[in-house]
Amino acid sequence: MTDGVRAERASPPSPSFDPARGPRATVQRDGVTFTLLGTAHVSSASADEVRDAIAAGAFDAVAVELDAARHAAITDPDRWAKVDLFQILKQGKMGMVAVSLALGAFQQRLADQLGIQPGAEMRAAVEGAASRTLPLLLIDRDLGVTLRRVSASVPWWQRPALLMGVVASAFSREQIAPEEIEQLKQGDMLEATFAEFAEREERLYTPLIRERDRYMAGQLERQVLAAPAAERPSSVLVVIGAGHLAGLTRELDPEAEASTDTSAKANGPARPRRPARDDLAQLERTPPPHPLVRLLPWLLVAAILSGFALGFRREPDLGIRLMLEWMLINGGLAGIATIVALAHPLTVLGTALAAPFTSLNPLIGAGFVAAGLELWLRKPSVGDLQRLRFDVTKARGWWSNRAARAFLVFLLATLGSVLGTYLGGFRILDGLLR
Repeated sequence: MTDGVRAERASPPSPSFDPARGPRATVQRDGVTFTLLGTAHVSSASADEVRDAIAAGAFDAVAVELDAARHAAITDPDRWAKVDLFQILKQGKMGMVAVSLALGAFQQRLADQLGIQPGAEMRAAVEGAASRTLPLLLIDRDLGVTLRRVSASVPWWQRPALLMGVVASAFSREQIAPEEIEQLKQGDMLEATFAEFAEREERLYTPLIRERDRYMAGQLERQVLAAPAAERPSSVLVVIGAGHLAGLTRELDPEAEASTDTSAKANGPARPRRPARDDLAQLERTPPPHPLVRLLPWLLVAAILSGFALGFRREPDLGIRLMLEWMLINGGLAGIATIVALAHPLTVLGTALAAPFTSLNPLIGAGFVAAGLELWLRKPSVGDLQRLRFDVTKARGWWSNRAARAFLVFLLATLGSVLGTYLGGFRILDGLLR
């Protein structure tokens, strides 16, 4: 983590920490009192504290660090049994869902080590609000948007390593050290997941924490402060991870914002910044990829096809040999990757035959073909889907569960085809230079 990020986290502007209660902050805005309760995602004591706070009857509404999908995971534990994997595949979300499963596997591994339920304090907040018929406000950003913005913040050549790191974290059986657990109690679960394999530095910290601080402040402004005065709650309990407490306090409190605005100090009296809700649309937007990144696959295809053309022009036998080597290398590596995933034999054959052609079409990948074949040949049962989020916490579960194996087939076939494309391309270049 950079020194600037470390300094920001070490000196919160106003939250207080009481070992008996946990960190809290209170912000007054437009007649509404926001009580920010910083919880530990790995502490059962935090869940008890949330229950006690709601049971005290001092709040008119409860806001939680959840988005719609994570809220559904809490209120509908059988949601995986209703998932249509073919639909996920058609929507191009296999990779994103696989990453989400890997992140969930790390969280479940941590929970198993500590003997707690992941997100117990958020579940306590949801259930407590329902029991007292209080409005429940979902204020966190969609996980998929956050992951895409994390990916966009990393240079394109480092993204494969980031993806492999996420997947590798799901297979790791390494115990988490006690000092790391103590850090998690003052941090954020999503940041902690990435910290398993990536250095916590500015470019990751911004989309993981800082942006979400502002996003949650914007949602509180939109859902609470923008409501008509007659419908506005007077006291809101905001349940968030302790790692967001300082940032959300600063974003929500106009005076704190003004006091930390160095540019305002340099140019005259401190002024509150623009409302956080004005930035919600921008914070939900995925930055467009660099033009070179979008153009690179097409340039690679053009180079490979040009290599075939040059080979045939020089000598027909050379052109045929280059094409055969391309098909053998690309299809072979993609096929071997699906064998590693223990895919159905017909999936292996189909992937090996399709990969040389899908690699010449950036609009469709070998992973799409491989996962589609595997799902068609070995349709996951309802039991596979129900056990999915538990089976992926163990390495063998990715192979034994048909639903998990479909994701594994997708990831490995994609990796094998990408590797085959580059190795095959270098082989074509070597053949032309001889």
